[in-house]
Amino acid sequence: MHRLAVGTLFFLQGLCFASWASRIPSLQQRLGLGEAALGLALLALPVGSMTSLAFSGWLVAREGSARVVLGALGLYAGALVGIGLAGSLGALLAVLFVFGLAGNLVNIAVNTQAVGVEARYGRSVMGSFHGLWSLAGFCAAAVGTAMMGWGVAPLPHFVGMAGLLLVGLLASARFILPDGPGRHPAGRVLSLPDRSLWGLGLMAFCSMICEGAMFDWSGVYFERVVRAPPDWVGTGYAAFMGAMATGRFVADGLTRRLGLTRVFQLSGALIAGGLLLAVLVPRLGAALAGFLLVGCGVSSVVPLVYGAAGRSQKVPAGVALAAVSTIGFLGFLLGPPIIGLVAEALSLRGSFTLVAGMGLGVAWVGTLRREA
Repeated sequence: MHRLAVGTLFFLQGLCFASWASRIPSLQQRLGLGEAALGLALLALPVGSMTSLAFSGWLVAREGSARVVLGALGLYAGALVGIGLAGSLGALLAVLFVFGLAGNLVNIAVNTQAVGVEARYGRSVMGSFHGLWSLAGFCAAAVGTAMMGWGVAPLPHFVGMAGLLLVGLLASARFILPDGPGRHPAGRVLSLPDRSLWGLGLMAFCSMICEGAMFDWSGVYFERVVRAPPDWVGTGYAAFMGAMATGRFVADGLTRRLGLTRVFQLSGALIAGGLLLAVLVPRLGAALAGFLLVGCGVSSVVPLVYGAAGRSQKVPAGVALAAVSTIGFLGFLLGPPIIGLVAEALSLRGSFTLVAGMGLGVAWVGTLRREA
């Protein structure tokens, strides 16, 4: 029951985030936001996430992941409703800051719960949890598309989703791992990652640069470089997301068969090979195949990095996860603008070649790191 309950929490987390993301165009239209104003609003969410990273690991270590995940997921659902209620840019900025802060608290706490479930199973199960998060994203995107097609405003949509989240939260609460406050020493609120975590953080950094590139630039690449027909511009992103979600459900079995180091090596090779295929052969079929390979490669890196960090013997699981998440999230934030700058100076194909190097970085660091 612990695995089912924690899996449900991962699904609810993904459902909440993707519900907001699916209605961004509706919110932009309702509030009359220009491109610059929307960009400013979107910046509030990662700022909230980064703010939370400063204390989330300490809070989980001090209060216990069970208590934090329940409170943070409730706050996450409330902030989703707040987004629907926002009537101005200032209000949207404030509530998105809270949404990002709550989302990262959920992220650290629920991954700490997943590490505990892994310990009870004695084998890797982290990939399947992250697969449920990706699956929830597909479900929420489908619901959001339907809501827009039916002309439903964001607020009733978000209220319905928040209600679903709270029902799922209440149903799962009694079955999550009961790690109470004070189980691990909390230590300082702010501290540098332990030396043993830097390699894991660097792999997360490289992988999340690739994720950010796919999220923000895949459509642009298919439009400007591949020159795909308008109806096919979004297929690169869909191929990447589908492969990433599927790969996460098979990552655990692959890790048990090949070992952690070889999976990191394979993941890095798939990322680099897929991107180079899309760069060297910028045609629709080859680019789709390349983006599928990138999705397969990216799928296992962050879940397995989180699992390895949570097994650290030197710092509490929540603190270790927060440290690795901080390093990785910087890659997610810095990657897209760097790609834009390189594309301006060279070309979009040149910037994607640089991202392929990040895949090789995953393989290289994975080779240097001793298998846990």
